[in-house]
Amino acid sequence: MDIAVLLLSMCFFFAIGMPIAYAMALSSLVGALWIDLPVGAVMQQLASGVGKVSMLTIPFFVLAGAIMAEGGMARRLVDFAAVVVGFTRIRGGLSQVNILATTIMSGISGSSVADTSAIGSVMIPQMAAKGYPRVFATNVTISASLQAIIVPPSHNSVIYSLATGGVVSITSLFLAGVLPGLLLGFSLMVLCLFYAYRDKHPKGEPVPIRQAVKMLGDAMWGIVTLAIVLGGILTGVFTPIEAGAIACVWAFFVTMFIYRDYKWSELPLLVYKTLQTVAMVLTLVATASCFGYVAALMQMPAKMTEFFVAISSNKYVLLMWLNIMLLVLGTALDLAPLVLICTPILLPVVKSFGIDPVHFGIVMLLNLGIGLLTPPVGTTLFVGCAIGKVSVNEVMRGIWPFYYVMFTVLMIVTYVPWLSLALPRMFGF
Repeated sequence: MDIAVLLLSMCFFFAIGMPIAYAMALSSLVGALWIDLPVGAVMQQLASGVGKVSMLTIPFFVLAGAIMAEGGMARRLVDFAAVVVGFTRIRGGLSQVNILATTIMSGISGSSVADTSAIGSVMIPQMAAKGYPRVFATNVTISASLQAIIVPPSHNSVIYSLATGGVVSITSLFLAGVLPGLLLGFSLMVLCLFYAYRDKHPKGEPVPIRQAVKMLGDAMWGIVTLAIVLGGILTGVFTPIEAGAIACVWAFFVTMFIYRDYKWSELPLLVYKTLQTVAMVLTLVATASCFGYVAALMQMPAKMTEFFVAISSNKYVLLMWLNIMLLVLGTALDLAPLVLICTPILLPVVKSFGIDPVHFGIVMLLNLGIGLLTPPVGTTLFVGCAIGKVSVNEVMRGIWPFYYVMFTVLMIVTYVPWLSLALPRMFGF
């Protein structure tokens, strides 16, 4: 009964249109009053939920990604990808450029929406001008941006790490997402290659040597960011928090003094947008901390474990059920709140079945990331449609082959833990 009161009150607040953070906060208060828990204890949890030093990772990487996404780096990464693909003269070259540029951008921005906005604003008009259907160009862009959910420096990997209470390190999650992210990008490239030959898409155009050298030189300033983030963390030179801070400084230096495409007068608005994003995320973290605290006192994780054990004691069956549940939830709520709500509840369940928490983190993020491409709460989907100037209905009619690829990759990542765990174990995390 206790758990029903907590969950039903939250669903009620959702149903009346209350913002997610407030809904979790109020349902936590309702649950606390129901079990005679002092309200002061909930308020203390609200404050301690965002009182961790590791929280600094979020604003640093959000700011670094925003600077790089809006400061001309996306266009130069597209140029870099065009040089690489152009020499192959492969059919459907622009779709390959789109995916490759998004792969690189994902390792810089850490945000699916930022990737769709930055790469899509450059690539979708280019692809349309060369004769690609706008719907196809939009689907390529939003599907490729799913990589940003799992590859470093994914903001959502940081949130998952925080939701585990520090059980899973940010560095191990960053490493765990690399191979699944590359597998997703490669799989989408194969799909686009099939479409290119079936629909006779134009071939990639080689770039003149002198122009190619200039493009590569410009893009290298952005690609160095990857070395700063991953190289610095892996060599132990600095922590993920310090990597985020250094990435901010580097992004600011490259954008304002090397590229010089961004106006100084626009910086205050960029910082303001970043503060809005950070405030939203930290508010979610704080209220989710309260919700998880009350749920733990109601023994929800233990009861969830008992429920899944009653269904099956086989961890592979459990993973299938969790995939179905997370895919459904991902279509109803945004990614970050679901990570914060589900992780404290499901983590004890998967650990009791012997599933590695790092592996489960990547599986969860992939599931919920697919939700960003599905209505009614598909943030990335809506941004892609706005940039591509196409309707959601048009995109949904053409996105199914991309869904099949994403689901296939999800199944491989789910049932081949090595993909997620190889790099963390290699580097001793």
